[in-house]
Amino acid sequence: MTSDTLTSDPMALWSLGVNTSGDKRGRRGKPDWTDIGFFLLLAVGGAYVLMQYGSFMSYYEKMILVGAVVVFSWLGWLWRPIRVLMVASGLTALLAIWLYSPTGSFMQGDLTRADTDFLLKYLISSQSAILWMCALFFLATICYWVGFVSDTAAWLGTVLTWGAVYAGLTGLLVRWREGHLLGPDIGHIPVSNLYEVFVLLALIMSLFYLYYERRYATRALGGFAMLVVSSLIVFLLWYSFTRDAYQIAPLVPALKSWWMKLHVPANFIGYGTFSLAAMTGFAYLIKAHGNTRSWKPMIPLFVLGAVLCAEPFVFSSRELSPVWMAYFGIGSIAVGGILAMRAPIAARLPSLEVLDDIMYRAIAVGFAFFTVATILGALWAADAWGTYWQWDPKETWALIVWLNYAAWLHMRLMKGLRGSMAAYWALAGLVVTSFAFLGVNMFLSGLHSYGHL
Repeated sequence: MTSDTLTSDPMALWSLGVNTSGDKRGRRGKPDWTDIGFFLLLAVGGAYVLMQYGSFMSYYEKMILVGAVVVFSWLGWLWRPIRVLMVASGLTALLAIWLYSPTGSFMQGDLTRADTDFLLKYLISSQSAILWMCALFFLATICYWVGFVSDTAAWLGTVLTWGAVYAGLTGLLVRWREGHLLGPDIGHIPVSNLYEVFVLLALIMSLFYLYYERRYATRALGGFAMLVVSSLIVFLLWYSFTRDAYQIAPLVPALKSWWMKLHVPANFIGYGTFSLAAMTGFAYLIKAHGNTRSWKPMIPLFVLGAVLCAEPFVFSSRELSPVWMAYFGIGSIAVGGILAMRAPIAARLPSLEVLDDIMYRAIAVGFAFFTVATILGALWAADAWGTYWQWDPKETWALIVWLNYAAWLHMRLMKGLRGSMAAYWALAGLVVTSFAFLGVNMFLSGLHSYGHL
């Protein structure tokens, strides 16, 4: 019996000592010595930053650092694999920082070493690490789909996804340092423009997927989740090399605020989990109609898939772009291929109950963080512009996204929304969310138009 079939048989899970959620540890229990050690490691690191660089930080930034130590310690206890990721990425970033500034001076360093030092040039400069992330995500997507006929390939997909997340997180950390090396007024947390948040969104969605993969003991959902991540990577590469978006630039005045360190990550946790819920809804519909010979139920699903494939093509520019024309064509063929092969794919997917549960949990988590992000955004707006809400296009579409998922959760909790309707709604929600993320920047100017295509 493979791991992909375990989730469809709750009694088999219990017989192997796994609870019905798929979490092999069952209860997390009390923190052990490794949890305490991880907390002490973070606390010592935070204390060192405060002592060495506290003069460069505001009171609020110091509070954010202290809060981050607590939050990451809790995450390390909640999901222990993430501790390995944090430590590995942190140590690699420190190595890159040392290679840039072997004297150890925070304000001095030589960025030209990225072109001369072997490790920086090919592996751990921010651009190199992020390019490795892109390559690994593409390979992981392929392996997850091959995994429908080979358990080894599916396992390799998980390994490659972890490797991509490690490379991407390292790249963002090193990019933070590189900004400071360009000048004291240039360095900033790397979540300020489209290039940086594309990386952040790919990492967030992948981490949430990896969490649910382990919790529910199935890799069959990986191919679906990685489709969106691969789409983000295509967009990231196109945006990088056609707009030189990888260049680090000073922040615009409105973004020079400690609010950004809270608002942006919370916002993109919402986007990431909404995207995961949408692809889980896609998998749910494939599972539900896996044995249906008629193509009628597949027509709306194909239309939604084609619309999602067309969105980047529409957003990319006012002119026809060969890249996005090809993306639309390949994406539509891929969606059609998945629908054509729905029977064998459905046989490997976990049960409808498990897919429904993942979809619900992802939307619930995303809604909570998106709500917090919206409140923080209003507070930031009051601090920057003197008013909490101005019906700016970005604010308006954020409200539309919030209302969409608030209605989804209300219908589920109050009216028992389940099944194909919930899945279609979650998938359609991705169209709304992606327009709020990119379409507003493309078609509607406003106070939030900091990243243009």
